[in-house]
Amino acid sequence: MRMSHETDVFRKGWLAFELNVLRRLKFGSMCLPYTGDSLLGAYLKRWDVRVMANDLMQWSWTKAIASIQNNNEKLGEEHVELVLHNVYVPGYKLANPALKSWFGETDAWWFDNLRRNINQLDSPLAHALALNLGMAVGDHALSFDETNRELRAPLSDVFRRIWSASGEPFDNHQNNSCTNKPANEFLAENRSDLMFLRLPRMHNLHVKASYGLAAWREEWLNGTGEFWDETERHFEGRLGTHTQTKSQYLHMIEDLLHSASHLPAWAIAHIEDNFISTQDIVDAIGRVRRVETIYTKDFSELTGTKAVIITA
Repeated sequence: MRMSHETDVFRKGWLAFELNVLRRLKFGSMCLPYTGDSLLGAYLKRWDVRVMANDLMQWSWTKAIASIQNNNEKLGEEHVELVLHNVYVPGYKLANPALKSWFGETDAWWFDNLRRNINQLDSPLAHALALNLGMAVGDHALSFDETNRELRAPLSDVFRRIWSASGEPFDNHQNNSCTNKPANEFLAENRSDLMFLRLPRMHNLHVKASYGLAAWREEWLNGTGEFWDETERHFEGRLGTHTQTKSQYLHMIEDLLHSASHLPAWAIAHIEDNFISTQDIVDAIGRVRRVETIYTKDFSELTGTKAVIITA
């Protein structure tokens, strides 16, 4: 499979590290300007934290609606029957031809039909839940290659298996919210006890390339692959876009932190690599607010990196 065991271990270890640091802080509400996979926000609901999640990418926003904003709703058998109806039946023309760049023809038709069927769901939460399951199926399908493809189950069976294994939604009796805005705008418009900022890693790639295999989710949700240039313009000059120099990247961090200056506490997560050191990040934060504590976790045996969380 393409997704390695080491990557999965790192993801779980990183979440455990984040939670271990956050247990030391006092907060009842949190802003997440870059939500990513939404695992942290969903877990914090179990601490009765009000979570305000945001991400400019549709796939992250959709996952957040399904697991963070959603307190009560779960897909029923009737929903599953509806979204899987005739998903393997090819039509005259793919509504989303970009799928053929990720999947074989049969799978491309499956995802195209699934997307169309999901659009028939009336509830916005059910819509997000079904899309979230579809993304999980796609990630599963893309984890196989030519050497092990015969081991893969039919996609509809995978969908049902993931659905049946899904836990009950957790109700923390809070008005958790999810938005789809540039991080600077999101932070300027919201108030919470704590901002948890996962710094996007410095890169000089087009936005699509920076997401790797996960870019398929964005093309499936948008129904096309023709939006990336517009997305690039949304990111332009902001943290998360391609950067040519360290100073440019650090300036973007400072700019974002100024947008969060009204929030009383920050926890800023950074993956140290050969381009940006922890001291670089500490200096950038220190130009806006006094740094309190630095926590580190060594993942070098798995990924050659060190995880860092800085509080201020």
